[in-house]
Amino acid sequence: MDVVCNKSPEVVRIYLPPDANCMLSTMNHCFTSKNYVNVIVHDKQNHLQYLDMEAAVQHCTKGAGIWDWASNDQGAEPDLVMASCGDVVTQEALAATALLRQHFPDLKIRFVNVVDLFKLMPNGYHPHGLTETQYSALFTDNKPVVFNFHSYPWLIHRLTYKRKGQHLMHVRGYKEKGNIDTPLELGIRNEADRYSLAMLAIDNLKERLGNSGARAREALLDEQIKAKNFAYETGEDPEDYNDWRWPL
Repeated sequence: MDVVCNKSPEVVRIYLPPDANCMLSTMNHCFTSKNYVNVIVHDKQNHLQYLDMEAAVQHCTKGAGIWDWASNDQGAEPDLVMASCGDVVTQEALAATALLRQHFPDLKIRFVNVVDLFKLMPNGYHPHGLTETQYSALFTDNKPVVFNFHSYPWLIHRLTYKRKGQHLMHVRGYKEKGNIDTPLELGIRNEADRYSLAMLAIDNLKERLGNSGARAREALLDEQIKAKNFAYETGEDPEDYNDWRWPL
């Protein structure tokens, strides 16, 4: 993806569908397109299904959008934007959102998913790029953003360079950390797991939470250590990780 981003914006496209229906919609679009190099990044393992076909087509047509069913900021100012781009990282970002809402029921969280990576670029640099108004409507320009990305985190910083509020963008992704790991272990090593994301959010919500987030942060750290030790001892992730579903 880093290499493709260096190529002509008139030619290259990068898509990271979060589930199977979004994958079908993306593939349909790419098969009917001409004179483009389309890069599609998707895992080969089974994943959760988040959107029905109609919603998936709508979401992929936009390329990036707010998932209302995973957000609770409707009609209110969000305290935090949780964002994702990719399949595995979307599940972890959703799980982190659920953990935060469990520990802080009054916290307003907006969940944003990106399918078309070049939506993040300013529209003057790429034909798919969002205008400043469109970008701020999704990510705000004055609230912390925790962005979980499928690939190297610095690519997101590069694509959103000089976006208003970019200093509030906190990206997690692959950092060349890994061995013979379970999926959760790999996420923990790269700080892209649900616990790391939730703790990162707490760390960047001090103006909103003050010192009240300390107990929740400690509980999340305990859960992370427990899951990591379980994986090390058994070679498997905890059952509640493997069977996780959006609970809200």
